[in-house]
Amino acid sequence: MTVLREESVDYLEIKEDGIYVDGTLGGGGHSELILERLGENGRLIGIDQDEDAHAAAAKRLERFGEKFVPVRANFVELKKVLSDLSIEAIDGMIIDLGVSSYQLDEAERGFSYMNDGELDMRMDRRKSLTAKEVVNTYSVEELTHIIKEYGEDRWAKRIAEFIVEHRQEKEITRTFELVDIIKKAVPLKARKDGPHPAKRTFQAIRIEVNNELGIIKQTIEDCVDCLKPGGILSIITFHSLEDRLVKQTYKDLSKGCICPPELPICQCDNEPKVKIITRKPALPSDEELDVNPRARSAKLRVAKKL
Repeated sequence: MTVLREESVDYLEIKEDGIYVDGTLGGGGHSELILERLGENGRLIGIDQDEDAHAAAAKRLERFGEKFVPVRANFVELKKVLSDLSIEAIDGMIIDLGVSSYQLDEAERGFSYMNDGELDMRMDRRKSLTAKEVVNTYSVEELTHIIKEYGEDRWAKRIAEFIVEHRQEKEITRTFELVDIIKKAVPLKARKDGPHPAKRTFQAIRIEVNNELGIIKQTIEDCVDCLKPGGILSIITFHSLEDRLVKQTYKDLSKGCICPPELPICQCDNEPKVKIITRKPALPSDEELDVNPRARSAKLRVAKKL
């Protein structure tokens, strides 16, 4: 289900003849709303690296004809996508950094700790690295690092040790196998009091497999380069690591002088590139949370190119 659908698109201030990009096409919810607000001369480029999501959204939105241009790619490839389409600049872009409901609900994709499936977790199945490879080949130190840094799990080292010990007897290939190992590693009290014990580890492995954090800063900078003056970027995040990266990148791009404070006169000639529209992130309404509990951690941050 599309998160912050109205809010994120409202911030784009859609122009009827504008050119917009949905960097995470997913189920097509945001794209559909943008397309409904575009006139005949408007255009929306819908980008998604996931083959299934790309195909499903393309079918859902085919009624919009040439106004809608689906592209299978990663949003970090924005500049190449626009170059291939001979587009010099855009009026706005939206990025939803969450895992789509479609991916979570398809057990064999391996994203969910609630369904049994192959340990895959690739958003783009053209890529080679899978969750199975991470779980079965990374060292204790490497697993501890990603579970601690990307999952922010206090039991990271213990979980990593249990994984490595288990795989010495048998390769770990299924999501429920991994869930059972994590449950054994996490003390009973922590399992009772906190969220699902596998939630943070699954998040960490998914981020590692898809390099999710590594491409956010570059994508934002590239998008700002591609925006027309006054163009708007809307980004929806779902966990604190993403949100901090988006917030900091916006902040960096909104700065003027970056000279050391001891210099009496500015020598950098740096000028701010964006104005931050949402000083505090926009959050889902109570009504949306009633309908879609998965939206509870969503935050929307918006910036406008100067």
